[in-house]
Amino acid sequence: SGVASFSLFQTTVYTPPGFSRLPRTQFIAALGNPQASEGTNAYLWGLWYEDPGPRGVWLKDYSREIVENDLQAPAGWKFDPNNWWLEEHGLIMEAPKFPLKEGRYLVTGGRMVTTGLTIDRNGRWKLDEGTLCDVTHLPCRAARYQPTVAEGQSTVVNAKMVASPLAANRKDFPVVPGAVMPEVEGCNKQDYAVLFVVGKAS
Repeated sequence: SGVASFSLFQTTVYTPPGFSRLPRTQFIAALGNPQASEGTNAYLWGLWYEDPGPRGVWLKDYSREIVENDLQAPAGWKFDPNNWWLEEHGLIMEAPKFPLKEGRYLVTGGRMVTTGLTIDRNGRWKLDEGTLCDVTHLPCRAARYQPTVAEGQSTVVNAKMVASPLAANRKDFPVVPGAVMPEVEGCNKQDYAVLFVVGKAS
């Protein structure tokens, strides 16, 4: 479609003055009002320097590829049982790096808006144009899971370990674009918006 073609042009070609394109896309995990264009608490935002999807582990492979490997994923990252992440297809991901550093980022959701994002030293964020929703890649879903039980005190319910990826229902995946991520028994869940970072201030 014309809209899709324009979106592709924006995300692959358009670079505003003052920004340099990155050699590969990075990904911000963001929290905030989807309809806001600025806000606070950007120190709660994180950054994946590379796509965490191909480096992830399927839920069905958690025991074999993580538990039996001293909590280290095949891609080399360390799984933290007290702070773990899932994406919309049921892949366990490495955590992003926190906090997102202050600076200027060129962000997009892969649709109509590609714009500058400013993060200041006080944790405030502001978009040059559009809203957080406009620069969110809607098909991407990401959530952080933190057990509500103390480490070493997990219990077995229906032969599944509570508060670990073993408690996730694989039938809940894939998640419909725009929907919230599934709950996991024994965990607090925090959904994050995912923003593509295609450039930084030059």
